[in-house]
Amino acid sequence: MQQTLARACSFEGKGLHTGKIAHMTVHPGPVDSGIVFHRTDLGAEATLPALADFVSNTARSTTLTREGVSVVTIEHLMSALTGLGIDNALVELDNEEVPILDGSARPYAVAFREAGIVPQEAPRRFLTLDREVEVRDEKTGSWVKVTPAPAPAYDVTIDFGSRVLGVQQAHWDFSLDYAAEIAPCRTFVFFHEIEFLFANNLIKGGDVDNALVLAEHPVPEESLEKMSALFGKPKLKINENGYLNNVVLHFPNECGRHKLLDMMGDLRLSGGYLNAVVTGFKPGHGINTVAAKAVREALKK
Repeated sequence: MQQTLARACSFEGKGLHTGKIAHMTVHPGPVDSGIVFHRTDLGAEATLPALADFVSNTARSTTLTREGVSVVTIEHLMSALTGLGIDNALVELDNEEVPILDGSARPYAVAFREAGIVPQEAPRRFLTLDREVEVRDEKTGSWVKVTPAPAPAYDVTIDFGSRVLGVQQAHWDFSLDYAAEIAPCRTFVFFHEIEFLFANNLIKGGDVDNALVLAEHPVPEESLEKMSALFGKPKLKINENGYLNNVVLHFPNECGRHKLLDMMGDLRLSGGYLNAVVTGFKPGHGINTVAAKAVREALKK
């Protein structure tokens, strides 16, 4: 059966990229409504369905836009709704970006379970393809395949050519506990990328508490001092495993699991639950949302 929340859940925090504080409430949604965003700061009509048709930007996160209404960094929330089996919800947001919280989907998963998830009086409408859908990015070597199957499942392989990360794999299906196995996995960034991202008006709300920071190359002491001052932290160091010393990994393959978390959220933009195995090699928001669009086109045909 379709499911929704038993009661509303509220969150407050800054956006990862805009740095703006937002208040967000996820309400129960009626049968067959899917996931709908409502920008309360823009008026009663400022609503936006969570569908791949409206993807407008995939630079380090996924943004939806329709008729001047945008919602930024939706993927962690969409992943939590998907992993916990929530078909219908209304998401009210008073700013443009979903709060990043701790950089994972755990705060959402915890809140949704505490609120309760209840069945509705209609069967779940699974999306069933009659053929495999595959999209590729020849430049990056990334690809995503959506292969018809009896039930949803996700497999991810990441390879950044990184000595710190190595090659990581992750898997999830409904037999596994999303809240325990996938939701806690945080977003990550390489130390050498941070200066570029700030210069390009990204990660204004970034913090060493809401992302794993990896040092692929040797980091001068002055750079560590600069970052410590930037984030108002005591002197940071690089651990032997190549991560900043302010965090402990939840899983050895936490970064791979986070990429799977992202892919689940992005593929939910296909419009529902896919009766398919979604396999991603070096996935990212760009290739994920192209795959979601391709699935929607295939379903129309």
